[in-house]
Amino acid sequence: MLGSGNIGVLFLQNQPQVCSFPLARDEAIPVRFPNSSHLEMRSRVLVLSQCLPFPPHSGVTKRTHHILQELQRTFDVTLVAFSRRDHQPDAASLSRAAEVLSGELSDVLTPVPIESDYSFPRKLRNHARSVLSGEPYILYEYDDAKFGRELQQAVARAKPDMIHLDSLDLYGWLPAIPDAPTACTHHNLESELLRLQADHFPNRLVRRYMRHQGDLVEKVERRLSPRFDLNVMTSQVDAERLHTLAPAARTAVVPNGVDTDYFRPSSVPQVVEGRVAFLGPTYMFPNRDAVEFFLAESWPFIRMKCPESTFHLIGRNSPEQKASFETHPGVTCNGHVSDVRPHLSEAAVSVVPIRVGGGTRLKILDAWSMGKAVISTSVGCEGLETVDGRNILIRDDPTQFAEAVVRVLRDPELRGRLGHEARNTAEKFYAWRVVGRRLVGLYQDLIAAAQPDTPGRRAVAARE
Repeated sequence: MLGSGNIGVLFLQNQPQVCSFPLARDEAIPVRFPNSSHLEMRSRVLVLSQCLPFPPHSGVTKRTHHILQELQRTFDVTLVAFSRRDHQPDAASLSRAAEVLSGELSDVLTPVPIESDYSFPRKLRNHARSVLSGEPYILYEYDDAKFGRELQQAVARAKPDMIHLDSLDLYGWLPAIPDAPTACTHHNLESELLRLQADHFPNRLVRRYMRHQGDLVEKVERRLSPRFDLNVMTSQVDAERLHTLAPAARTAVVPNGVDTDYFRPSSVPQVVEGRVAFLGPTYMFPNRDAVEFFLAESWPFIRMKCPESTFHLIGRNSPEQKASFETHPGVTCNGHVSDVRPHLSEAAVSVVPIRVGGGTRLKILDAWSMGKAVISTSVGCEGLETVDGRNILIRDDPTQFAEAVVRVLRDPELRGRLGHEARNTAEKFYAWRVVGRRLVGLYQDLIAAAQPDTPGRRAVAARE
């Protein structure tokens, strides 16, 4: 149990414990000092990930995949990951993902499928355990002895100088990591995201349960965030929110990024007049909610003012979602596509009517990098370097959102100006090389501070 300082007992009760990640409030993380012989070698970073980030077709997988590539430029990276059915739906795609990542990183352990993705009874059991124990559902979703064995093997092989936890979802495995500087990435502030999702869920009982899960996750955020050497946030807004929950948490903002060489403006104009695009899979609740909201509240007005307009969804949809969305006039669901660039190239405007979420939106960064005009809600572009009317149009009222879409569709000059500034913003702030250098520098400082002859080595006093 978290409260007893024995958070990992559920996962490690039949396995030798590598070390103890202390959880009582008055304890500090033990210090591990690398041998001096390590100093002339590339430092080794062990990454624990809640998903296998290939193909990089969702926000989390895109970020994780590119961050791994940037870390590998400087460090030897070992990856221990779960795999999700939404990302690798069959054995062939799972094998392909592991093969690609093995070619990019120093070592990739055997991915472990999340059992509840394939077993509804296991999912129900996980929820029951959460209710009975008072621990978040995520503790049990990632409870798998196979992952523990892979992690032990990775620790033995890599002897890491640094630990990168790619999500607080994996907090149950903290007792199994060695004594090394540890950073946790917060793709979103998960407790707040759960509450925001609950606000838009129609079923009252489900809303209550989701808010309850948000409360449980918040307890973990408050308790553990101050104990990490670094909390990596994707936006300043999320960093400030985490500081509100855990004032002692050490944070650094490392935003999401974009491959500005891959996503480039088309050399030959390919815009289809009237084309509106939304980028993202609708199996993810924030995307599905955004599309449903846009179609119900904004699309009728846009079609009335611009009857020739069309709305193209780029990203995986379930058959039921596709059928529902395409009942609206002018709507096409393209589903999963191997290359989104041709579809984005045809768009006159990219819309981000997101009402739920945190972090920073990679869908905006991709569109910006391609020089596309973007219209977003304030939630959708939260944390980005935005200037309303310069590199984006920000509208929260659905009618005003629709009016902005119509304006951009009818005004090529405005469209071009927004797209030009968008591309400049992407190059200046969000190219993955820029983002990667920031994170690598932070990790180099943490590793250096753990050396025995460094005055700034990790100590209990540094945490107070």
